[in-house]
Amino acid sequence: MTILSESLNYLDMENQVIPLVSIDEYAAKMGEDKDIVTVTFTVKSKLVAEDLVTWFERGYDFILDASVSDGELSPNKWLVFVEMERRSWVARRVIGLLKDLETLTGMPVEEYTLNIDGEDYPMELEIMKQKIILNPAKYEIEKEEPINDELNEMRLKAGLDYKESETPKDEYIKSLQASAGI
Repeated sequence: MTILSESLNYLDMENQVIPLVSIDEYAAKMGEDKDIVTVTFTVKSKLVAEDLVTWFERGYDFILDASVSDGELSPNKWLVFVEMERRSWVARRVIGLLKDLETLTGMPVEEYTLNIDGEDYPMELEIMKQKIILNPAKYEIEKEEPINDELNEMRLKAGLDYKESETPKDEYIKSLQASAGI
C-alpha cells in the first residue's frame, strides 16, 4: 500500500496571494458579527485557496473556521475567509499569520495592505489595534445600533412598534445616557 502525502513547501504560493487583507468586510458564518472577526485574503486560484484553508485550519487553534468563496470574485480571484473570536489579540494574530505566510508567498508583512470599512491602511500592528473593533460590545454600539436606529425610524414611519435594542448596556453607558437625557 502506497501512502500519498502532500504538504506545502517553501514559496509554494509565490505570486499567488494578493497582498490585501480585509477585516470584517464579510459576515461571519460561525456566529454573530459582534463576536467574530472575519479576515479575508484574495488568491489567484481555487487550488491555492483550498490549500490555504487547509493550512489555516490545521496550523492555528485560534482560527474558528476557514473557507473558500463559493465562486470566483473575478477571473482568477478567489477569497479565503478566516474567522476568529473578536478579542484584543486579533491584531497580533493577523500579523503572525502574515509572518508565517511569508514562507509560502515570499512577501513580508510590510507588503500587505489592510482594508477596513473600504479604507486602505499600511499593515501595522498599531493601526490594526486602532481600526479593528476588538470588543463585541463596542462592535454592537458602533456597527449594529445605527442599523437598528434606522430600522426603528422606518418602523415608526410605517406605524409599527419601535423595538428596543437588545444590546446589554453597562452601567457607565447607562449613566452617560441618563446624563444626556437619552
